Amino acid sequence: MLSVSKRVRIPDRSAWRFLVLNPLRVLYSSCLRIPVGLVSIAVSLTLVGCSQPTASTGTAAAGGGRGGRGARGGGGAQPVVIAKATQKDVPVDITAVGNVEAYTMIALRSQVTGVLQEVFLHEGDTVKKGDLLFKLDERPFRAALQQADANYVRDQALLAQSEAQLVRDSANAKYTALQADRQSQLVEQGIISKDVGEQARSQADAQAATVKADNAAVASAKAQLVAQQAAVDTAKVQLEYCSVRSPIDGRSGDIAVKAGNLVTANNTQIMTIAQVQPVFVTFAVPAVHLPTIKAHYNGAKKLIVTATPQDADAQPVDGQLTFFDNSVDQTTDTIKLKATFTNANRALWPGQYARVSLRLDTIEGATVVPQQAVQTGQDGQFVFLVKTDSTVEQRPVTVGQRVNDDLVIQKGLKPGDTVVTDGQMRLFPGAHVQPVESGKS
Repeated sequence: MLSVSKRVRIPDRSAWRFLVLNPLRVLYSSCLRIPVGLVSIAVSLTLVGCSQPTASTGTAAAGGGRGGRGARGGGGAQPVVIAKATQKDVPVDITAVGNVEAYTMIALRSQVTGVLQEVFLHEGDTVKKGDLLFKLDERPFRAALQQADANYVRDQALLAQSEAQLVRDSANAKYTALQADRQSQLVEQGIISKDVGEQARSQADAQAATVKADNAAVASAKAQLVAQQAAVDTAKVQLEYCSVRSPIDGRSGDIAVKAGNLVTANNTQIMTIAQVQPVFVTFAVPAVHLPTIKAHYNGAKKLIVTATPQDADAQPVDGQLTFFDNSVDQTTDTIKLKATFTNANRALWPGQYARVSLRLDTIEGATVVPQQAVQTGQDGQFVFLVKTDSTVEQRPVTVGQRVNDDLVIQKGLKPGDTVVTDGQMRLFPGAHVQPVESGKS
């Protein structure tokens, strides 16, 4: 307890400053000997004096109460970037990654066995259908053709001989038949004996059998001639196979067999030729889009497919959807599609990957805003709508298709509405704004 009857020496002004700034040290000071109760009274008086605001201090405090993030009802207009909702036709696209395939890929093989003598192209050349590419040793096949021709001539002569013999024997058979008839009449008249008549008849029958044999020989000779003609044709084809020509228009690949090597018929692959005009691009999309694809596939308006090669300066190329698979891949729930591209400038190359966009439909007259304008809150997506009095309204919206940097607004806005695209963090419903159009400072 503090004793009031005890006399205390009051220190000067500097001592009081010391007491205020260092109250704990004063309690334990042995020089001043001031009781704890008096120190408590001094500190309380000092704090009360400090709590009384001056005019300038009160003004600053009042200003600070109006400022600060999220303050409502006071402060200046907030600078924001704005943009207007526009109306335009918006395509509905599906994106995927596709693989480029050659329209036709030919593995070139020789159809005869022989030594490769000459090569008439370089690897990577563009070839036309019918161009001479390789030539094999023709000598064995030319000799075979000459032999087949000789056998054909021989068989022609044999046929002619058989036909001549048939003509001769036919004449003899006719004569002996007439003679046998006359002999039969003489036998009936009793002029000659019956043996003579029978002998004449037997000669006529023998000659008729010879004619039948000649007819068979002629038929056999004709068949042999046809077979020999086939042998001649086969030899000619074999000789033509010695010259290997391009079956399609395309681009040649690596030459696997060099001149001087033996080529085995239908086995040795000499090189490949790929047709790169047109080309296919194969890709897959979610099966949920299959009904829309089927609805447009056989219609008058074909589905457009855009492919962009994965190159640094690649330009998109347009084609048409020409195929969709007959079943859905159950492991991925996707459907395989194939588009055809004319590939006039050969931007697409077989085997490479490309970014693919399939246009399913076009939304006509859609309301579109920049995607930066749409915010997400606890109640869903919204935008800050700038009203005519330069205040903002928090407007809930329903978002649809995304197109590049824009979003389709299905519900909540109309064309011409002004929305905030930058500066939303400082806004609240009813806040005043200082609009700056997008692209202007």
